[in-house]
Amino acid sequence: MKRILYVLLAMLMVLSGCTGSDEETKPAGEANDNQADEEAVAQVGELEVVAENLQVPWSINKSGESFYLSERPGSIVKVSGENMTRQNVSLKKDLSQASEAGLLGFVLAPGFEQSQKAFAYYTYKNGTGQFNRIVELTLKNDEWTEGKLLLDNIPSGRFHHGGRLKIGPDGKLYATAGDAATNPEIAQDLTSLGGKILRMNLDGSVPEDNPFKNSYVYSYGHRNPQGIAWSEDGTMYSSEHGPSAHDEINRIEAGKNYGWPEITGDDTKQGMETPIFQSGSDTWAPSGMAAHDGKLYVATLRGNALREFDPAAKTTKEVVTGVGRIRDVMADGEYLYFISNNTDGRGTPSEGDDKLYRVKLEELR
Repeated sequence: MKRILYVLLAMLMVLSGCTGSDEETKPAGEANDNQADEEAVAQVGELEVVAENLQVPWSINKSGESFYLSERPGSIVKVSGENMTRQNVSLKKDLSQASEAGLLGFVLAPGFEQSQKAFAYYTYKNGTGQFNRIVELTLKNDEWTEGKLLLDNIPSGRFHHGGRLKIGPDGKLYATAGDAATNPEIAQDLTSLGGKILRMNLDGSVPEDNPFKNSYVYSYGHRNPQGIAWSEDGTMYSSEHGPSAHDEINRIEAGKNYGWPEITGDDTKQGMETPIFQSGSDTWAPSGMAAHDGKLYVATLRGNALREFDPAAKTTKEVVTGVGRIRDVMADGEYLYFISNNTDGRGTPSEGDDKLYRVKLEELR
């Protein structure tokens, strides 16, 4: 691994902004008065480059000492020590080339070392339109092949595909689905899969204890949720892109309505939930997230940082900057792992981008 002596900064500053339908062009401005003040800290930490020359990486998974990283153009990269193998993914549908679309969420199945199975979320086009689907993949001879279809016809559009997959502490598969950008009202429509966090059994069936009978919908009123994590006490959180800033970190509860497009930021309305953190007129464009020791660590794209959120203290700060756009993050043992996303067409790639990094959690304190 390459080792980089790196200064981790979290400054009293306003981050640059991003638009309602595009994480890149929100106007900059002053932070909302209700946003927690950032603490100014400076630490010297050692960032390690675990792997480089990745192609628009999206999700991080780890099995034993090997990493499996999904790449949006349609590959899985296996990283084992100094060895990196780009594994082909054979899908039943052609990947969409729309902005933000492609092979997105990817999570290894429980018992992966024996089963060699995983789950994936990807965007495709057919004769009637563009959609997202969740499928089972099987690995054989360094190639992944699509097998069982778990869920199809998740709405898709120019932007806002959602796409994060995680297996929760309850053993269920969770997926984030965006509002497809063109029709935000579907986020309030319980008959639509768009603008939701979805929950299913690993065979694709609807859990009997889901909040809405015979429905995959776990929570609704979401714009473009991009990350899911559970704290040690089982509390579920998600990250979400807002319109004209007002990005969100939400505490997720079964059956709750998170307001989009009826409310944003700190707006309130009966029967709707407000976020525990929101960026005001600033932007984060938050993506993947991880929980560790009561803190949330969130990858940000336009924010060009890894941010720490403390729900108990109601504070947030940057803990890693200077590597560009960050797409996903994972806590494992004493380390925090994260991937840059500078090759996605919106960043400015440096030599060797994109990269998988790691930093010791104790050096972020």
